Amino acid sequence: MQRCIDLAQMGLGKTYPNPMVGSVVVYQDKIIGEGWHQKAGDHHAEVNAINSVEDKSLLKKAIIYVSLEPCSHFGKTPPCADLIIHHKIPKVVVGCLDPNPKVAGRGVKKLLEAGCKVAVGVLEDECTKLNKRFFTFHQKKRPYVILKWAKTSDGFIAPKEQISGHPFWITGKASKQLVHKWRSEEQAILVGTTTVLKDNPQLTNRLWEGNSPVRVVLDQHLKINKEAAVLDGTLKTIILTSKNQSDFPEIKNVHFEHIEFDQNLTKHLCDVLYKHQIQSVIIEGGAQTLQTFIDANLWDEARVFTGKKNLKLGIESPEFKKNTSQTFQVAEDQLSLYYND
Repeated sequence: MQRCIDLAQMGLGKTYPNPMVGSVVVYQDKIIGEGWHQKAGDHHAEVNAINSVEDKSLLKKAIIYVSLEPCSHFGKTPPCADLIIHHKIPKVVVGCLDPNPKVAGRGVKKLLEAGCKVAVGVLEDECTKLNKRFFTFHQKKRPYVILKWAKTSDGFIAPKEQISGHPFWITGKASKQLVHKWRSEEQAILVGTTTVLKDNPQLTNRLWEGNSPVRVVLDQHLKINKEAAVLDGTLKTIILTSKNQSDFPEIKNVHFEHIEFDQNLTKHLCDVLYKHQIQSVIIEGGAQTLQTFIDANLWDEARVFTGKKNLKLGIESPEFKKNTSQTFQVAEDQLSLYYND
């Protein structure tokens, strides 16, 4: 099952809206086939694992391991449970059940009714954690929320004054590239009005191979410039506002969503992202936007860089009271990870 998990992780950032899944086929304690779900629309893990078995006659005596319950419904591909039954694989070992209402135990039920022996719950916690985004989306009806910011050694997130369109970099090149890798792994990235006005960010992962995330901008009064990089039309972009967007021209790939900016702001925001089928979002700033999520206790992970620069005066880092779960060195910067258990 650990091999299934390792295989599944190679699909991170490529399988949305599907989960990451790995599968291995074992005959006489040897792996004779393996596969993982590589991207949405392609074959599922079980299909790739079964297809990789050279001698298909061995399948009738084999065990198939899969990190997530085999699907039982027709989507872009046929049900994997049907394929397992077709090849008469006698035993199926499942890491965890699928929380998607379209599956939710039906895959296991179908296998049992066909005479397969099924074991569920092998490395269950690890398999659930693997798809923490997928599980959060289906069980909590919201995206998995990751907070990210960088602060100076004396606790500031940015200088008080900076030149518009020219971001002040607290961390080094290695940390910047790591952030772009993270962007390729998550489905969306969110910033506030101030970040767009001051930094004019592209919010892409141009320093790392993979899909760039959906761009989300929290802009209550529609203050962002019509020429802002986030409005270039190259990527799906969602603008969350309380204003009428009639002043803005129609822009390809740009969607305006009206939300209430009250004490339930984070919930309204997550409801919109859920509507757009977004399973994960990185909140990249600025300080006020980050603090809003912290105060609402609506976050799952926080990734905080500490650089060597010293500002002495500036915009203070978000107020955050959590014990560090893990700490890493990224070149000259320190990275602290927090989990909201």
